[in-house]
Amino acid sequence: MPKKHLKFLISLFLLLMFSGASYAQTTKDSIALRDILSELENSFDVKFSFADTDIKSVYIAKPKSNSLDEILTELREATGITINKLNDRYYTLTKITTISICGFVLDNFQENNIPGATVEIYESTLSGVTDGNGSFSFENVPVNSLVHIKHLGYKPMFIEAKELSKTTECKAIAMALSYQELEEVVVTQFLTTGLQKLNNASIELNPSEFGILPGVSEPDILQTVQALPGIKSVDETVSDINIRGGTNDQNLILWDGIKMYQTGHFFGLISAFNPYVTEKVTIIKNGTSAIYSDGISGTLSMHTTDELPMNSTGGAGFNLISGDIFGEIPFQDNMALQVSARRSYTDFLNTPTYNSFSEKAFQDTEVNSESEFYFYDFTAKFMYQINPYQKASISLINMSNNLNYLETANDTLAPNRSNLNQDNFSIGSELQSEWTDDFSSQISFYYTQYDLDALSISSNEAQQLKQNNLVKESNIKLTSYYKLGEYINWMNGYEFTETGIKNTTNVNQPPFASNIKGVIRKHGVFSEIAYSSEDEKLTGFIGGRLNYIENLDTFQEYIFEPRINISYELLPNFKTEVLGEFKSQVTNQIIDLEQNFLGIEKRRWILSDGDALPITKSKQGSIGFNYDTNKLYVGIDAFYKEINGINVYTQGFQNQNQFNGEIGSYAVKGAEFLINTKNNDYSAWLSYTFNKNDYTFGALAPSIFPNNLDVRHAITLAGNYTIGDLKLGIGLNYKSGKPFTQPIESDPINEAVFPTEINYEEPNSSRLPEYFRADASANYTLKMGGKMNAIFGVSVLNFTNRQNTLNTYYRLLDDNTIETIERLSLGITPNASFRVQF
Repeated sequence: MPKKHLKFLISLFLLLMFSGASYAQTTKDSIALRDILSELENSFDVKFSFADTDIKSVYIAKPKSNSLDEILTELREATGITINKLNDRYYTLTKITTISICGFVLDNFQENNIPGATVEIYESTLSGVTDGNGSFSFENVPVNSLVHIKHLGYKPMFIEAKELSKTTECKAIAMALSYQELEEVVVTQFLTTGLQKLNNASIELNPSEFGILPGVSEPDILQTVQALPGIKSVDETVSDINIRGGTNDQNLILWDGIKMYQTGHFFGLISAFNPYVTEKVTIIKNGTSAIYSDGISGTLSMHTTDELPMNSTGGAGFNLISGDIFGEIPFQDNMALQVSARRSYTDFLNTPTYNSFSEKAFQDTEVNSESEFYFYDFTAKFMYQINPYQKASISLINMSNNLNYLETANDTLAPNRSNLNQDNFSIGSELQSEWTDDFSSQISFYYTQYDLDALSISSNEAQQLKQNNLVKESNIKLTSYYKLGEYINWMNGYEFTETGIKNTTNVNQPPFASNIKGVIRKHGVFSEIAYSSEDEKLTGFIGGRLNYIENLDTFQEYIFEPRINISYELLPNFKTEVLGEFKSQVTNQIIDLEQNFLGIEKRRWILSDGDALPITKSKQGSIGFNYDTNKLYVGIDAFYKEINGINVYTQGFQNQNQFNGEIGSYAVKGAEFLINTKNNDYSAWLSYTFNKNDYTFGALAPSIFPNNLDVRHAITLAGNYTIGDLKLGIGLNYKSGKPFTQPIESDPINEAVFPTEINYEEPNSSRLPEYFRADASANYTLKMGGKMNAIFGVSVLNFTNRQNTLNTYYRLLDDNTIETIERLSLGITPNASFRVQF
């Protein structure tokens, strides 16, 4: 920003802040211009002619000179009023309101003329462009206005109109070239179009450029990220994503910088975020920037557009579950609104996709069950370009899941009834400012609220169970960016977060009530130095966060979290990456009881209390090597991750340890391999992930045993092919079975205790059968002229209809027999979609 403009803004701010005091001072020390003129008429025997409206509100300091000519010069400079001498006795005073201006525009590098630059006069309707010589001129320009000059590729400028007055020679105006630093992209197409691996080892998804992946005809954000090595879901949901062996609640999910406590629809089978208003998604498995807190397993950050649209755009579509509509509407040159809305029609229309999803969600229930389910989500974003150096935005997202469920067992007269409602409302704002060429800042704020309400009425309506989980979180973050040199950037910031969580349970028979709530406040300061060598062979950053965490009832703690992310090009097209991080978080999810809530698993958010659940902390390091060209990418990463401060309640145990509440840790050793060959027409890839994931609970016997998410081997073989406007995708997924715990075959029931218990083998000593699934998808784009396109899509998940076991657990019935419960995968699940975009 030019110094004069910055000085002008600061002066204006100070004027507004102290206007009352300034006015009092002015009226005390200043004299009305009318009174000064009256004194001059008496002292020098002269006469002044003027319009009352020009001078009636003008106050100035009393002139110090004794000469009439010197006094009149002071008056001209102090008031900007023109004083003309008609003869030795008579003078006229005229207030100038407009002037004529001119100038010519050059670049400050080669000093070449810049034709076609836009010139706008603030506080007027005057505007135009420079001619072939870079010149411009205007008449009747407000004397106190600002002249705004801009051109593509150059930094915009503000100049006071008085400086360009034609009373002097036309001024030369030098514009500086505009450079925008972008993160280097290692591969232009990573698995499919719209997926890119960045120089800092993160993955970026651009939904608007998304090609096709097997089983995904539309760019479902949380399903797409599972195509990457090291990111899977052991239960086939998009809301329960496991990054390098971590649980879903250990992922930081951000939408426009707002932390999301709800991420899925239809019990996790559909992403809750509309991809058509999401500009980019960044996936980070390790080497996280110090700007991020939480997310000890991984970070997934979604951003809607920050750029003002030139024209109105939009689209609408539907598939076999829901329909949606979105649009971007510019109001003025500096204002725009982006909106989207989606709703399912599953409450009044059953489709093959809905039936398949329902069978998976409600498979634990008895016979004669009925359900009415629907979901919706809505987003809005208002964007405002305050000036060329500042822009602001306000983002809002609201989503909801609603279930009414009836379950009638063969031996009951009245059905069991369930109601389950999930609601999330979030709003955030952001202000980005560029103060100088080297210094910029960003301040953001958000408030998010998540509410889960569950009601179960059973035993012929004699027993009622009500449960509620409420999360309220507020956050403010200030970040500054300073360019220390041509190759070094320095980031600093402060973040404050207040999180309140309440858990309520009420049972009428037998009477029981519980109301647990808590608040945690977290202050964080962070700093980070980023470096890129001149030849860009060496890039990376090193930084850290210092967090002060305070639970208002129990504890205070300081935590330092160093971060490192280094990439070096060893040979042409061959790079190595060294990543590491320490992170912590104070929110976790517990799984209610060991079983499902009439077929629906509920997860509740809870806060660390320093006792039963300490602050969860992680440390992770990795080293990777990758080779990439336009046609081939080969990458391998080895990593180690350790998580401390977990509770068995947050891990979903369904064996002898499910009620113990012990504190422990887990450690993951793993490696990821990916080979991807591609050209303009096709992309084929093979990925392999190895994880060895073990718990350590000192109070249990044995103290070390396999993690519930210990999937040792995962292999994906997939590809896509483009024929004109037709895109095809097919893929095969294999995973080794996850561990579970069986009853002891020779002595399955312990009748020596009350109530009777199941005798289990050692924890997670058995394995489920291996998992195999084949998916396919296709879409066709029909160009309808202009900017309008129609897109037809079809997809099939598990087209071999293989029955995979996702989980096995046991429960003891009233007659002291053991029931085996198996959670099965989706069967063959077709889907179809149609969209129109313009």
